[in-house]
Amino acid sequence: MSKNIKFIDLFAGTGAFHKAFINTDKRYKCVFSNDLCKNAKKIYELNFPESQFVLGNLNDIKISSIPKHDILCGGFPCQPFSLAGQKKRF
Repeated sequence: MSKNIKFIDLFAGTGAFHKAFINTDKRYKCVFSNDLCKNAKKIYELNFPESQFVLGNLNDIKISSIPKHDILCGGFPCQPFSLAGQKKRF
């Protein structure tokens, strides 16, 4: 049996990276996720109830509290391109 491939999901939003990884191969396991947005956290946890989601600024999180991982995923900031960001871009 092959081992789990651990990944972390930073700037996670609602979990697109998480969804893509677990749909690709069942060996992928998210061991930590983070975002600043409270609403994103709510949706992420609905999508992935087993998640270890930490709400807050990544700069304020102690590195020692982030589990060892094989892959680091980082979401691109979508706010400048979304309706919420009024599509003002950068």
